[in-house]
Amino acid sequence: MIQVRELTKLYGKKAVVIGGKTAIQKAKNAILEGIEGSDLEIVDFIWYGGDSNYENVEMLKNNMTVQNADILFAVGGGRAIDTVKVLAVEIDKPIFDFPTIASNCAPTTTLSVMYNADGTFKQYHYCGKPVDHTFINTKIIAEAPSELLWAGIGDALSKECESAYASKEDTLFHTTMTGVCLGQVCTTPLVEYGAKALEDCKNNITSYELQEVVLSIIVSTGLVSNFTTNKDDLFYYNSSLAHAFYNGSTVVHETESHRHGEIVAFGVLCLLAADKNYSELERIAKFNKSVGLPTTLKDIGIVRDYVDAIVRKATLTTEWKFKHADMNEQKFKAAILEADSFGEKI
Repeated sequence: MIQVRELTKLYGKKAVVIGGKTAIQKAKNAILEGIEGSDLEIVDFIWYGGDSNYENVEMLKNNMTVQNADILFAVGGGRAIDTVKVLAVEIDKPIFDFPTIASNCAPTTTLSVMYNADGTFKQYHYCGKPVDHTFINTKIIAEAPSELLWAGIGDALSKECESAYASKEDTLFHTTMTGVCLGQVCTTPLVEYGAKALEDCKNNITSYELQEVVLSIIVSTGLVSNFTTNKDDLFYYNSSLAHAFYNGSTVVHETESHRHGEIVAFGVLCLLAADKNYSELERIAKFNKSVGLPTTLKDIGIVRDYVDAIVRKATLTTEWKFKHADMNEQKFKAAILEADSFGEKI
């Protein structure tokens, strides 16, 4: 973490750390060690509010310590980091982040996923640029609960198939082509090293396999997102039906006990069924089964009677806005049920 003082020294002398309560506790010593010998002062450690919503952004904006800081340090998982990313844009301050878990690509993306105060999905907030730097400490990540890495694998499984599916009918140019090509390196490390990485995380071991999976979850998928997302809605290949399924599932109370990446992992199977990519559906379903990720609706607390409500909510999302012309509610419902049936068979 010695790089902290080197990479932040041009941005100011007062930093405020904002994040989750447990995350701050886990990262505090490493951050303080990282600024030793520098002129940088940590003025406070502040809880971000518990969810990535605009109410918490406003709460932080009104905090005088935040207002008087030169630099924002975002610490924790995706929701904490997404909150501080929006805050940094709102108050025009540099931001560095310190992911303490590898559960998604929020640390490196230019967008934040924002929710309503009741926990349902609201919208994507386009920040315009990624954070100024992401500091990844695999020792801290290896000491986090392994189910967070497990959910991160589920989320990252979506990046390659979603970017390929969303873009396949369009003529790509340099930026989008780069993003879609980068997507092709996201899945293989997860499938090849995922089981070993999870075992090492359970034992708090910082192995090569853990490192490769963490980099795939945080960095590779984040880069794909940045190359395949456009805030002016000219194109959007960053996510597709797998995340449409997740966002739709937020209307179902029973899914609240399941993690984002866990639900997205089943959404991947729905996308592959919709795309009729049955060889990949089988490969990913078998991988999911091998590491305990969902292969059926039942695995995420959903009964088939809820699928209509999920599809209706999904049609209100960005992913649905950029869906293929031949995709409709009936086809999406059929794909969800087909993925569920396939999962039951294996």
